[in-house]
This record gives sequence, structure tokens and C-alpha cells, in this order.
Amino acid sequence: MSAERRVPLVDLAAQHTEVAEEVRAGWDEVCRRTGFVGGPEVAGFERAFADYVGVRHCIGVANGTDALEMALRAAGVGAGAEVVLPANTFVATAEAVVRAGAVPVLADVDDDCLLLDPERAAQRVTPRTRALVPVHLYGQSAPVEQLLGTAEEAGAVVVEDAAQSQGATRHGRAAGSLGTIAGTSFYPGKNLGAYGDAGAVVTDDPDLADRVRALGSHGSTVKYEHPELGFNSRLDTLQAVVLTAKLRRLERWNQARREAARRYDELLADVDGVRVPATLAGNVHVWHLYVVRVEHRDEVLQRLNEEGIGAGIHYPLPVHLQGAFRWLGHGPGDFPVTERAATQILSLPLHPHLTAEDQEHVVEKLAKAVRNV
Repeated sequence: MSAERRVPLVDLAAQHTEVAEEVRAGWDEVCRRTGFVGGPEVAGFERAFADYVGVRHCIGVANGTDALEMALRAAGVGAGAEVVLPANTFVATAEAVVRAGAVPVLADVDDDCLLLDPERAAQRVTPRTRALVPVHLYGQSAPVEQLLGTAEEAGAVVVEDAAQSQGATRHGRAAGSLGTIAGTSFYPGKNLGAYGDAGAVVTDDPDLADRVRALGSHGSTVKYEHPELGFNSRLDTLQAVVLTAKLRRLERWNQARREAARRYDELLADVDGVRVPATLAGNVHVWHLYVVRVEHRDEVLQRLNEEGIGAGIHYPLPVHLQGAFRWLGHGPGDFPVTERAATQILSLPLHPHLTAEDQEHVVEKLAKAVRNV
């Protein structure tokens, strides 16, 4: 970038400044006690996050992909099963299904919000379907309530991918509490982000919670007794300190994101050639990403980056066109809404510390880029 002014996509440095003192004190205590695995920091965060989501159980794990896999496995998804999920998602959603031993069955999304379309999802259900995975994308909840009947009729469960939706609600209920069980990610750039990889599984079901906890501890609930094969996936104690400090500020940060999204809506209202994002009725959005749609997206992105605007793409190549999932047998044209969106979507800078002046600068450069490509 050679621009005179730069606006990053996210600003983790500003976020760190707010929590640095609290995190330092917490880390000093962990080091003093040498309690580097588990301990009161992890238990305290798990309790606090469960309360925040409005469920009875939270199990901290190593990352968001593990969280989804463990949620699926705990719910009985395994070899021979099929799992319905949206074609428009990060590859980790489908990856977790395969890691659980099941087959991803993709469905297209709605054109307004790019969330899993309940009717299209229902059409993909077969006698082998064991789970439906709605993805709460960009910071808003998928219409989970429209999937519950389909899941029940199929004898399947609803496993939420809540990696981008910490604090989002649908009809007054928090993302992560809408289905049977949910996995979330605390990757640093998330609304609630750690200082490295971290994740969690949340559920109201005590049996599922116990199973997830055992899976993440080598399949064991009693030391040196391993009745089933598990693996090592636990929330790091130092990350729990970070997440606890940030959780205390999350509502304020999410409100700042909502204000920034509203400002973008206003600034872009009269900009031709830019389609602003929609919010599904019943949702309170937390704007993990502010994703517009433009023609000639790659050229627009290049011009923005040259001007110092840290815009990005989430996601440029749909799951069914990734080499890793060629074996599913899909090709171009199979999921037209997802494929069309993948050529148009453009994520603009958005974070809790974004200023109105920065947003005005972003929109000025975006309007110029769209006008001149």
C-alpha cells in the first residue's frame, strides 16, 4: 500500500490497549501459580460465557474447528452420516463434518443475507441425514427455527456454527442457544477473540456437554481410563484470561459495531453500484463483517488496497469448488446464489474502534473505485 492514509480491516492493537492491564495481571497470576492447564481461569470463563449465551454448559476447546467437530461427534454424527450445511461458509464448517467421519451435503443460501436457505436445506435431506448446520454468517443468526421441524422429521440435530456471532440474537435468543448444540471460534479477529486459537462448545444438554468434555480430554472422564478414543483439545488457560477480559467489554464493542454499520448504511445509501448488506427480520446483528456487493469486485478491491483501505473477501471460492471437496462431485452452476455472491462480496473495514472519519474515507474511496472500474 502506498496511500497517505490507511484504514485496517480490523484493529486488534486498539482492542488490546483496552484490556492490556487486566490481561497482564491475569497472566502474572497464572504464571505465579504455574496453573497452565485448566484451573479457575478456564472454569470462570466457561461459566461466564455459558451465562452470556443463555445455556447451561460451555466447554472450552482449542479452536473453532475442533468445537464443531466435537459438537457433531457428541451428537452422534459419524461414519455413514450426512450433514446439511450452506455452500457459502468458511471451509472449516465442511472440514469439521469430514473430520467427524460424515459427508457434507451442501445447500444454497438466500440472496438477501447469504444465510442457509431453509427450503433448499430441506430438499437436501435424505434418510442418512443426521445433522443440519446453519452458519451464523457475518454476525447475524441463520433462521434456525425454520430448520428445527426439518431436523426433527429427519431424526437429526441442529448444530449451530456460531463462530461469527458472539452476542447476536434471533427473536431475543442468543446465537448458540437456538439449536441442540453449537460450536464457536475465538480466533483473534472474531468479535470475542483470543490472542491465538481458541473455541468453545455450548449446549443446554448435560449429556452432550459431558461427552464433549470427555472427547477433548483423550476420551476420558477418569484419569488414565479411556473408554473411547478422543483427542487433546482444551481451552488454554492464558487464553481464558484474555477472553474473560474481553467478554466484559463485548456488549459495548458490539454496540460500536452496530453504530458503525448504521453509519456505513447511511454513507452508502446514494452510492450507485454498491449493494449494502441486509439484516434478517428478527435478528440483532453484531456485524462481525460488513459485506457489500459490487461488480468487478477484484478490480475494486485492488484499488481500495492501493489506497490504503484494508478491505477483504469472505469468501472468494465456495466450498464445493475447493480442491479438497472435489470428491463431492459438484461443479460450477450447482449453487448459483453462492457462486454469484462469491464474485461480488467485499468486506469493508469494521471494528469497535473505527472512527466516523475513517468510514467517510472508506466510502469516498469505494465510490471512486466503483465509478472508475
